[in-house]
Amino acid sequence: MSIFPKKEKKEPKDLKELLKQFRELKINFEKISKEFELFKKDHRFSIQKTGIIRFNPFSEVGGDQSFSIALLDGNDDGAVITSLYTREGNRVSGKPIKQGRSQYTLSQEEIKAIEAAQKYDKESKSNNQTADSGGSGSY
Repeated sequence: MSIFPKKEKKEPKDLKELLKQFRELKINFEKISKEFELFKKDHRFSIQKTGIIRFNPFSEVGGDQSFSIALLDGNDDGAVITSLYTREGNRVSGKPIKQGRSQYTLSQEEIKAIEAAQKYDKESKSNNQTADSGGSGSY
């Protein structure tokens, strides 16, 4: 079902028909605006910001096969997941994040991942504002 009025093949005959079409457009525009506002409100709680840091926890062996990844929503809530790779195996842990902080002690890599996610969001918004104002933003 479309929210747009069906396109008629003929032009409006008079001002009365034209005004009727404008009223229908206004009603449809108001519906779309309400749906968009609901979408924006709901979207605030989806993952919007990500930051990943690769690192080597053991400087004497191996490469940057361990990582911390931050997955945050618009309120800086979410989780940071860390994978520590060793010769003996792989350990994975997760910590909840609330407003960019955790009730658990964060490693330096986890802090950097959270900061990278927040920085990416700020750069993204900055680029959008630059592009909107007629400047050239890099994406």
